[in-house]
Amino acid sequence: MILDSHFRGNDITPKIKVDSPLARIGHKEERDDPALKKDDLVIRIAGEAGEGVQSTGQLVTQAAARAGYGVLTFYSPPAEIKGGPAVYQIRLSDHRLTTPGDDLDILIAFNQEGHDRNIRVLREGGLLIYDSAECVPEKNDSHRQVPLPFTEIAKSEIKFERAKNMVAVGAVSALFGLPTHHISQLITEKFSRKGEAVLSKNLAALQAGFRYVEEKVPERGEFILDVSKSEENSVIVVTGNQAISLGALAAGCTHIFGYPITPATDILEFLASELPKMGGDAVQAEDEISALGMVLGASFAGARALTATSGPGFSLMIETLGLATMAELPCVIVNVQRAGPSTGMPTRHEQGDLYIAVHGGHGESPRIVLAPVSVEDCFYQALQAFHFSEKFQTPVILLSDTALAVRNQSIARPDLSAIHPTERLRFIPGSQVGGPDHTYSRYRFTADGVSPMSAPGQAQGQYVATGLEHVERSSPSYSPETHMQMTEKRFRKLELAAKEAPPVERCGDPGSEIGIISWGSTFGVVQEAVAQAAEKGLSVEGIAPKLLWPIPDRQLRDFVERKRIVIVAEVNYTGQFAQLLQAHFGREFHRVNAYGGTPFKVSQMLQAIEGVCAHVGK
Repeated sequence: MILDSHFRGNDITPKIKVDSPLARIGHKEERDDPALKKDDLVIRIAGEAGEGVQSTGQLVTQAAARAGYGVLTFYSPPAEIKGGPAVYQIRLSDHRLTTPGDDLDILIAFNQEGHDRNIRVLREGGLLIYDSAECVPEKNDSHRQVPLPFTEIAKSEIKFERAKNMVAVGAVSALFGLPTHHISQLITEKFSRKGEAVLSKNLAALQAGFRYVEEKVPERGEFILDVSKSEENSVIVVTGNQAISLGALAAGCTHIFGYPITPATDILEFLASELPKMGGDAVQAEDEISALGMVLGASFAGARALTATSGPGFSLMIETLGLATMAELPCVIVNVQRAGPSTGMPTRHEQGDLYIAVHGGHGESPRIVLAPVSVEDCFYQALQAFHFSEKFQTPVILLSDTALAVRNQSIARPDLSAIHPTERLRFIPGSQVGGPDHTYSRYRFTADGVSPMSAPGQAQGQYVATGLEHVERSSPSYSPETHMQMTEKRFRKLELAAKEAPPVERCGDPGSEIGIISWGSTFGVVQEAVAQAAEKGLSVEGIAPKLLWPIPDRQLRDFVERKRIVIVAEVNYTGQFAQLLQAHFGREFHRVNAYGGTPFKVSQMLQAIEGVCAHVGK
């Protein structure tokens, strides 16, 4: 059965595919209940790229976090270099959030297209604020409509048309009760270097937008959230890409080599600004093949290095990835997944690169694959990626995705004093060397498959890192015995890595007969859906491993064997993780897949849970 549901934000229709013996069960239609008490607020700003949609959203997000709100955003830019429809969604609450929210409480439409593409997702009783110079909405009794002349205020009152987005920032702040001093401080930090005139006009635009809403929307109590205390000193607001970059820095990364590609470019840009301050380097290579080659060169020389790319660039790296495996060179590859194949949809979300991450390449090329489940987890899985890479001298692929990459979220400030980067096993001159002539054996057989690694110029440590099969001392060999022994050596590392898998995330009722396995950003949706299911008396448990390959058997086997039905939820058409799990555990899984270029909605996940529970009589 194919369940279609409109993601009414950017005129995109994701398909939800349910593939299992339960596929013929019925389902309930989605509906909103305006009487339900809300403890959060969802605001979407919609307009044309270049109108200030992103800057408006970012300023409100940062100021709200400083004021103590929990914040989580969703940003959908156009694929075009200039122009095109864009939306920035902000979810606010007094507690931690895991998704950007399904339906809108407030829609801010900068133009007609922004209104037309997004109005259907505005909940009943919601509020539409629109630029009266750019938009003429049809009368609709299901929600409130308030014209706000952003453009006219900026032109006539402020005498600075470019401040239109600052009028919007003031308006949004007034709608949910954010004191203006938080925004004013951010604007001062942002524009003070541009001179007093520019700063004063932007501050005036902020106040004008705030004042307009206070005067024209006096009845807005349902949209005002109260936060009892500020957590300004304990939280930071970052995107997933920024969190990965910070994690790489904390892990001791000194070099990044990359080629720009959406949505991973932010990692290269962020580290290009920060690494030189720490004595490191960032290099834009001529292509992705060269970028990974440079990473391997830096690693061979003893440095910690990474590259960041997306699906098309990762495809180009596959042959060089095999070289990293054969030469046993530590390296970290961040793949921020987007919708494919080919160039696909550059700014859209998908979890479609798991197959190529696990099995991409010729021959049997073992590697470790990790996936963070939240913006905060992006930081810690970046640390984990370098830990695995340095400890096991093998490639590690960090599979992020578009939903995490561009999402701004308030997260707990990491405790850097508790972070101790892993050191690779290094060759010490004068220590044990292999072979009858007592020369250095770079690929010496060991119990864990990891051999001491020298650096160029190190006394007694000369060796050749080659893509050819080799004996312990690194010289090429094509004998069956050598290939068998070296293959076993390389795969022993994965066996040990599986035993060191980072802790899984869990939610729901451990005693339930129904389980959900998810990975990456989808886990946040599962968390919220499982909580809503519990409120309806439905018992479900969710689990999300961070280590996707090798399969973390110790973490998942008990979960899989205790459940009568296990759902595997992921954003791809074929159920890639479900197929890997099925091959490993030898049982059928109930697959729920989204594949329209957008993440799951919580309502879609809840609908799948309700269908399964109805089938088993819960």
